[in-house]
Amino acid sequence: QVQLVESGGGLVQAGGSLRLSCAASRIIFANNAMGWYRQAPGKQRELVAGITIAGYTNYADSVKGRFTISRDNAKNTVYLQMNSLKPEDTAVYYCKMLNSPYWGQGTQVTVSS
Repeated sequence: QVQLVESGGGLVQAGGSLRLSCAASRIIFANNAMGWYRQAPGKQRELVAGITIAGYTNYADSVKGRFTISRDNAKNTVYLQMNSLKPEDTAVYYCKMLNSPYWGQGTQVTVSS
């Protein structure tokens, strides 16, 4: 069974930075596009950023220029570098293997004003 384990969430002040990591196991990681989603209280889960097998990236408009998704196939890990964080970025962040039913357990990110 595929396992995706997120880490790196926490509490940060507005304007600060965090880096999320998602370690994958039991898959051929390099053969899968990966994505980061988030879900704030009372809101639907939304795609924040995605990265293809070839390394092409896409971002939600709300995070463009602030967040960067990257992957290290040797480490079976995908990252989300989050800079200039805002209170509205507060959410549970989930890693997902795109085009599959596999999700991580989520990691909480809280940005205080």
